Amino acid sequence: MKLALLGSLTLAGSALANLDAAAIIKQIAPNSVSCAGATPDCRTANQVAPHAVHSMSHYGLYSPKEMAAVLALMAFESADFKYKHNVYPGRPGQGTANMQMPSFNLKYAQSIPAVKGKVAGIGSADGLPAAKLNEILALVTPDEYNFGSGPWFLATQCPGAVRDALKGNVDEGFKQYMACVGVAVTSERLAYFNRAKQAFHL
Repeated sequence: MKLALLGSLTLAGSALANLDAAAIIKQIAPNSVSCAGATPDCRTANQVAPHAVHSMSHYGLYSPKEMAAVLALMAFESADFKYKHNVYPGRPGQGTANMQMPSFNLKYAQSIPAVKGKVAGIGSADGLPAAKLNEILALVTPDEYNFGSGPWFLATQCPGAVRDALKGNVDEGFKQYMACVGVAVTSERLAYFNRAKQAFHL
């Protein structure tokens, strides 16, 4: 299915019509409207949107509930898409919009045909020097991969039961998704998720 809009996907057989991807992202991450005065990592909602749409399709995330959860997580972790490297405490190798730990960034890089040759032979991120961890991170932070990190993680690193839960009771599914990520469901995370639900009319 060719996707021009996130809203062209179907939920329970009914089309979500005319929901512009950039508008959805702006609603979830209000500070993504502009990158004025921000770091070079920053991307606006208009810049994020085409990569997010492509990645959702590429990793087979067709449920608006799944998309809402993934976009909420990435928006929270990246501070409204302002960062793609861990700033505090500045952990080497941690980053992408999904703010993944180095071990996952290695797996992600190994899954991308265009860059996997550069990490061939690396069996684990454990024990690698900071420079190497940051080198691996740099492979997955170009825009076309950076905004695919969230969809990739849900599609490949979480049990299928998590996706099933998201497609059912989205609130319970979000709890299971955060458990898969390894984080607590805080009020700050819920604020992003609630905006995502509103943006997708869930």
